[in-house]
Amino acid sequence: MTGEYVIIFSTCAHTQEAESIAGSLLSQNLAACVNIADSVVSFFRWKDRQERTSEVLLVIKTRRDLFDAVRRVIRESHSYDVPEVVAIPIIDGDEDYLNWMSGQLSRDD
Repeated sequence: MTGEYVIIFSTCAHTQEAESIAGSLLSQNLAACVNIADSVVSFFRWKDRQERTSEVLLVIKTRRDLFDAVRRVIRESHSYDVPEVVAIPIIDGDEDYLNWMSGQLSRDD
């Protein structure tokens, strides 16, 4: 059961953008839970320059089969040209929590 769940990370320019994306994901049952971590510092290369900026981190708990729909919502709502949308598998977790997650997420079957 754990192999079907993922955590998706995305960063946003500001809290309002992060809250808007989180709200869209929850209202469409694409995420069971979204954490927003304010003010993370990101270092990266963009257009041949090293950058440093403060961002807001989204930690999105969902199912792997919903990744494309989550990515679509993020891309449609995001201010960045290339928003971060990366998933890592949940390899283990509390059974009660995973069952709760399952009940919160949309099913196409």
